[in-house]
Order: sequence, then C-alpha cells, then structure tokens
Amino acid sequence: MASFLLHVPNTFRNHRVSASSFSNGSVPSSSNQASVSGKGGPVIIELPLNQIRRPLMRTRSNDPQKVQELMDSIAQIGLQVPIDVLEVDGAYYGFSGCHRFEAHQRLGLPTIRCKIRRGTKETLRHHLR
Repeated sequence: MASFLLHVPNTFRNHRVSASSFSNGSVPSSSNQASVSGKGGPVIIELPLNQIRRPLMRTRSNDPQKVQELMDSIAQIGLQVPIDVLEVDGAYYGFSGCHRFEAHQRLGLPTIRCKIRRGTKETLRHHLR
C-alpha cells in the first residue's frame, strides 16, 4: 500500500478532504473524499456551487428531460461522475457538466463533486477561445 503526504492549498481548507491511493482515476464511493492520482494530479472534492464560475455563454439550453433524469438519480444515489473544474489562482472555472450542475442547482444542493485540476492563466485563455 502506498503512503504519501497530501498538501492542501488554503482554498481547500474549508472543505473536508481525505486522500486515497486510487491510481486508476476511479471515483471514491463516499462523498467528501479526494482522490489523488500521482503527485500534482486531479483532486476530487465537494465544492460549493457558488464558488464555480461558468464563463461560457451557452448557445443552447440544457435538455430538460436529461436534467430531470439526473435530478432523480442524484436524489436517489448521489452524483456518480464529478464535473471537471479548472482551478486558476484560487478561482474555479467549470466548462463541462452543465446538466449535472443545473440538476444540483434545481435540487437546491449547496455543493457538487468536482474533479479539480490546476491550470495557468494561459490554460484558462485556451478554454475561453
């Protein structure tokens, strides 16, 4: 069994985070766990919805039936696939998971499971193109 030390940035210190030795990218089964796949890899964490910026203007609306199906599933078994979030200088940017994000909003849930990866301002500019 591998042993490692997880250094948590100040921005995560208000959230419960625990580490796991998963190296295959699988999602931990319980909420509020973090999975670190190698040094500097993505971290899975419950993040408040109001801390996630959604910078892209959608050209189409979400499919209401898909959002409802996700709401039903999330209410029964929780979110199974985290949304991808880019962290740049302490700010969180969501570019995918629009249906899952809306389902959480409509359910009134304060947090959503996110796979956080760090990026630079240049990475952010690339996503905004």
